[in-house]
Amino acid sequence: MNALIDTCVIIDALQGREPFREDAEKLFLAAANMRCTAYITAKSVTDIYYLMHRAFHNNADIKKALGNLFTLFELLDTAGLDCRKALLSQIQDYEDAVMVESAIRMELDCIVTRNIRDFAGCPIPVYTPDKFLQKIAPDE
Repeated sequence: MNALIDTCVIIDALQGREPFREDAEKLFLAAANMRCTAYITAKSVTDIYYLMHRAFHNNADIKKALGNLFTLFELLDTAGLDCRKALLSQIQDYEDAVMVESAIRMELDCIVTRNIRDFAGCPIPVYTPDKFLQKIAPDE
């Protein structure tokens, strides 16, 4: 399954934010074990850098963490067309609408976020990290 991972989930794992850390870390592990192909947007990378720098103030460690992210997650570029289409989207938050349009253009299967309500009206499935992990769990 190809999933676009929202910035909040990445930050939950990197900053150990409770009570969200465990599911976010499990999602990282699922990507590492190739149970899914996980994507982050290029825009998310700059947001992740900013949030990590604000929290830790260590440029070298943050760049190392980003390098590690790039081994687990595919990078999804945002196209101008995504920005234009987002203006017509039912998604209220423009930044989220751009992310949705990028996922649709790349024919991804779903979006994973903790903020399900922000994606009301999304034309592709949207899962919380725990629901996504259940969906990709190996058959037992």
